[in-house]
Amino acid sequence: MSFFFEVLIGGLLAGIMYSLVALGFVLIYKASGVLNFAQGAMVYFAALAVVGFMDKGAPLWLALILGFVVMTLFGIATEKFVLRKMVNQPPIALFMATIGLSFFIEGLAPMLFGNDVRPLDIGLVDEPIPAILDAFNIVVSRFDLAAAGIAALLVAVLALFFQYTRVGRALRAVADDHQAALSIGIPLQHIWALVWTVAGFVALVSGMLWGARNGVQFALTFTALKALPVLILGGFTSVPGAIVGGLIIGASEKLAEIYIPPVMQSMFEGNFGGIEGWFPYVMALLFLLVRPEGLFGEKHIDRV
Repeated sequence: MSFFFEVLIGGLLAGIMYSLVALGFVLIYKASGVLNFAQGAMVYFAALAVVGFMDKGAPLWLALILGFVVMTLFGIATEKFVLRKMVNQPPIALFMATIGLSFFIEGLAPMLFGNDVRPLDIGLVDEPIPAILDAFNIVVSRFDLAAAGIAALLVAVLALFFQYTRVGRALRAVADDHQAALSIGIPLQHIWALVWTVAGFVALVSGMLWGARNGVQFALTFTALKALPVLILGGFTSVPGAIVGGLIIGASEKLAEIYIPPVMQSMFEGNFGGIEGWFPYVMALLFLLVRPEGLFGEKHIDRV
């Protein structure tokens, strides 16, 4: 039983980090009504910027500040040169713009900061917590627990900010109708620039945590793929949904990785390894058949 809880806790902690990546998608979707295909590239760009500044001799705290400045400038530039030209355009046009933006970032980042795989030390050690190991005979990584705490705190702060502030209400209005928001005096350009800046900050934190775990490399762009099942389960417009969806995906992924292959091998023989790579997508597909808008997503009704 202790092994079961060890796997479950590890999955829940990983799920919170998935939620952090999914949060970047949610923020952009709430502001523009489009899936930001460039979110994974933003995670890679932010992490690469930080290690690039550290390679130049900057300490970690200064590299983080400079990385945030870079992502802020990126958000402002995205609004000015991309989104401002596409006000009230169909969502597919905005989606295609984010695809182009993704390829642009993936090419620009290595040009500015290099493309070598580099380690990132943020002061978190990946080792078991002795107190939990001695008391419950369960291995819980100090790094996973700290990273999950950071991710959970950021998600909670942003959830409260967008739920109970004027900016949050303006953001929801912008997502519903760009022209209507402009007609009642909501500064669309400012809202988009702010949201992309916040999404850049989320990408920075995600890049730090995932880069510290797996190294800063191009593979960080694929962390966005881990967030897609989270979004489908939680809902594309819900910050709390990103948390719940991340917990469900993280826990089910780890449990499936351990317990499903032995059952499948006993029934059908053969090799059933690597199930954790595709199980979340199968789960998301089944969930789409039951509740397409997600657990916390708003139902959309078109009147004809």
